[in-house]
Amino acid sequence: MKALRRALRNRYDLYLLLLIPLAWYILFQYVPMYGLQIAFRRFNPSLGITASPWVGTLYFRQFFNSYYFESLLVNTLVLSIYQMALGFPIPIVLALLINEVRIKPLQKAVQNITYIPYFLSIVVIVSMLDLFSDPSYGLFNKLGALLGAAPQDYITRAQYFRPLYVFSGVWQNMGFNSVIYIAALTAIDPQLYEAASIDGASRLRKIWHISLPGILPTIVILFIMRIGSLMNVGFEKVLLMQNPVNMTTSDVISTFIYRNGIQKGQFSYSAAVGIFNSLINLILLVGANALSRKVTHSSLW
Repeated sequence: MKALRRALRNRYDLYLLLLIPLAWYILFQYVPMYGLQIAFRRFNPSLGITASPWVGTLYFRQFFNSYYFESLLVNTLVLSIYQMALGFPIPIVLALLINEVRIKPLQKAVQNITYIPYFLSIVVIVSMLDLFSDPSYGLFNKLGALLGAAPQDYITRAQYFRPLYVFSGVWQNMGFNSVIYIAALTAIDPQLYEAASIDGASRLRKIWHISLPGILPTIVILFIMRIGSLMNVGFEKVLLMQNPVNMTTSDVISTFIYRNGIQKGQFSYSAAVGIFNSLINLILLVGANALSRKVTHSSLW
């Protein structure tokens, strides 16, 4: 306590600055948790939250017993796992490749080219997919014609929704996601590479025995965080790509919450579904952190 008081006295200006993000976090992250109780009430806006009748786990049981529960859960998990299986390792590979480029102007050019798509809005990305999928002049059909495939509107086909969603997301985010790995690679002692070169190690050996172990703690921490948001599929992009034809694969928990909560006004029901989604994320986060601490000795806490 004495050390804490001394730090507060000596660095009071920095701690005062910390109050601003702390107040924002409490105001917008913790205070709204008061409203979670509407998942256990038959919420009536005219009565308010506390005056609305208590129904317990009625809406949770209603969701679990619904015919669409299994399809929503499967669509969410499949899309998230598909996205993580491709979207998580590719930025690591990209960072390793950029780190191996010895010509600095070329290295910066490659990094900037892969980084720029991150600044495109989701609306622009979905519009590009819509144009590329056009049966008459779309890029996908032009390439397909070279292989003898018949023209089709890919974005309206349920079987193509997941590949389009995932690969466009990888293309858009891989440059941005690789930045933290590139920063971690710059922290590795250059003498390790020099010693490996003297021993006759190839570039591949250096990557495998120096670069990857050097950024492994960063990979583990980001992987745990990614596991903790496994159920949080990008809502805006899914909603923009969604149409009545591809609903069998594109309807996920987040879009279901939007339809029932915002469009239909079923606030209590959608709140219960949202709590279920968040609980799954919490369980995955705690489990992944415990497993990582046991296996790799690296964890968030």
